[in-house]
Amino acid sequence: MLDVLIIGGGVSGVSCALLLGSAHSKPFAFDKKIALISHQKASSLQDALFNNAYGIEAGKLGSELLTESVAHLSSVYPHIQQIPNEKVLKIEGENGSFSVTTNKNIYQTKLIVIGIGAGNPFTIEGLEEFVVPHQKTNPEKNRIQLRNHDHLVKDGVYVCGVLAGWRSQLSIAAGSGAAVATDILTLWNGGVHVQVHDSTKK
Repeated sequence: MLDVLIIGGGVSGVSCALLLGSAHSKPFAFDKKIALISHQKASSLQDALFNNAYGIEAGKLGSELLTESVAHLSSVYPHIQQIPNEKVLKIEGENGSFSVTTNKNIYQTKLIVIGIGAGNPFTIEGLEEFVVPHQKTNPEKNRIQLRNHDHLVKDGVYVCGVLAGWRSQLSIAAGSGAAVATDILTLWNGGVHVQVHDSTKK
């Protein structure tokens, strides 16, 4: 049984994983089992070029960020299990006891974070009732989002990035994934708000 399964190896999903990983030394997070399904084939980053994203060198290719980000996660936070080359097909269950079926395996998890793209149709069975037209893109683009309240779709299921209804900007997607991570850490910390910062100070 995983404590949280993150679906999506793009900006929001990996940002969520990085922040959860960085809390590993905290007493409320040290023993948590975290996994990331890092399927990236359909990521919009594949064709992206960045000149306007904070902290990223101008001219950086999205395709490079995809591989560098999961390598960063693996190197710095190896306790987070990465599951490549699997596509999620179905989500079943309820808060604390979800079953996630991919094209290769079935995973059991207490919490789910969905950070995939906003392309239509939405191909994960089990959340159809939450699919609505995207509220912050032009209608002709035919994008969708999952109906949510502050990233929470329903008890135990979070959504982040463009699929949460945010505009398609790297900085926004990264912040959305990080916000979900701090919500989960706060949940694990008994409702006491959590931020995780590294520091050069001793």
